[in-house]
Amino acid sequence: MALKSEWIRYGDQIGYFSVPEHAATPLPGVVVIQEIFGVNENIEDVTRRIAASGYAALAPDVYAINGERPVALKRERVEEAVGFMASLPPGSRFDPAVRDAALARLPEAERLRIGETYAKVFSMPAALKDLVLPLRSAVKYLRTERPETRGQRVGCVRFCMGGGLSALLACEEPELSGAAVFYGTAPAAEKIAGIRCPVTAFFGGKDQRVNATIPGFEEAMKAAGKSFDYRIYEGANHGFFNDTGPGYDVNAARDSFARLLAFFGENLASRES
Repeated sequence: MALKSEWIRYGDQIGYFSVPEHAATPLPGVVVIQEIFGVNENIEDVTRRIAASGYAALAPDVYAINGERPVALKRERVEEAVGFMASLPPGSRFDPAVRDAALARLPEAERLRIGETYAKVFSMPAALKDLVLPLRSAVKYLRTERPETRGQRVGCVRFCMGGGLSALLACEEPELSGAAVFYGTAPAAEKIAGIRCPVTAFFGGKDQRVNATIPGFEEAMKAAGKSFDYRIYEGANHGFFNDTGPGYDVNAARDSFARLLAFFGENLASRES
């Protein structure tokens, strides 16, 4: 499918936007929420995949401030840190001792650069609540300003840290019509009452840390009378949808993407607000 894909600026934010070039508009909108490593080539690719399925998709760069990322979070800096992580032995990439030992072997300038970026990136999950505002702005932009999506329903999807943001956005954005969570942690139980849209979720069976939050999330959603369904892919790891990472699982990725599109079709497509 022919797509029109580009980086755009809206207000004081920037994001990667993709839309079918020849589709009749208006179209439903999807906010594609970045992983912890920001809007990179993988996120751009996922944004295009969703657009090619008949949506106008926007991946807001939540790390950018007034359209510019802080130096430590510049795209090339984050890519360097990702490359460093990929050089660590499998299964030890989040082990501080292994990481610090590998950093110590690098030239000083490289060590300081990667260490600063690494620390900045991995401090972001603790600041999720501060990242919701730019996501709400993206929903508003699609709902009220973007010509291709004005007045249409808007949903959201994302993975890992972004999965947690997707659930948190559903708690705080009343104009959201559907939220999809890929291996993201649950929002605080007291926030769940604010959810006004259906939520679907996908998890890897081996992702014990995240999966430990599922029962509480399910119970809180049921108690609040909210729509929540999820699927666990046995044998799949955290990050199973990311085809650039070591945890990629083609079967889980294929099935979950089909289910994601069915979820969007039911809750976003062919509906007027």
